[in-house]
Amino acid sequence: MPQAHSQSTPAPGFDEIVTLIVKHRIKSGFEATYEAWLRNIVKVAGQSEGHLGVDVVRGKHAGLQMFTCVLRFCSTEAMQRWLDSPQRQALVDEAAPMLADGDQTEVNPLNEFWFAPLADAASPPPRWKQAVVTLLVILPHTLLVPLLWGPLLKLNAFLSNYVVATFLITLTIVLSVVYVFMPRATRLFAPWLEAGQSHSTLP
Repeated sequence: MPQAHSQSTPAPGFDEIVTLIVKHRIKSGFEATYEAWLRNIVKVAGQSEGHLGVDVVRGKHAGLQMFTCVLRFCSTEAMQRWLDSPQRQALVDEAAPMLADGDQTEVNPLNEFWFAPLADAASPPPRWKQAVVTLLVILPHTLLVPLLWGPLLKLNAFLSNYVVATFLITLTIVLSVVYVFMPRATRLFAPWLEAGQSHSTLP
């Protein structure tokens, strides 16, 4: 049940964006209760300062339902505020009886999230598969974005400057790829990306 939420926060530097990956394996019989809890914490997290969005991926591990939540923040400080917040701690305590392995968290730079294991895979997919998906996302952008900007750039001498035009086109591509298309592409191609991957065994 992929979900996406975005906040109207100032555009951060791309080198500062971090992702918090949270994995929960749910005890049998608690699935419906957990999903209600998950909807609530996603809503609460979305109100946290510096929160940029969340993706939720459902999977299976060792016969139990597993949810991987990937939360994006504009900085490490914003992420840490959420981790240390009383709201999150109270919600995690509430979920504790439903979790087979506790609250498992890890932190990654944004570009590493694109191909991080989304559910229970032990390692990211092969680099050639990462390259194929990245090409499929970026190639249409490099062909279409300049065409879309073209008429607007011709309206103003400043905008038609090579450096300014290149900056606007590149910024559009980066924002579109990072926030819109790459997360969707990795979910769409997840079965192929994870095909043949080994799986870890949790204690």
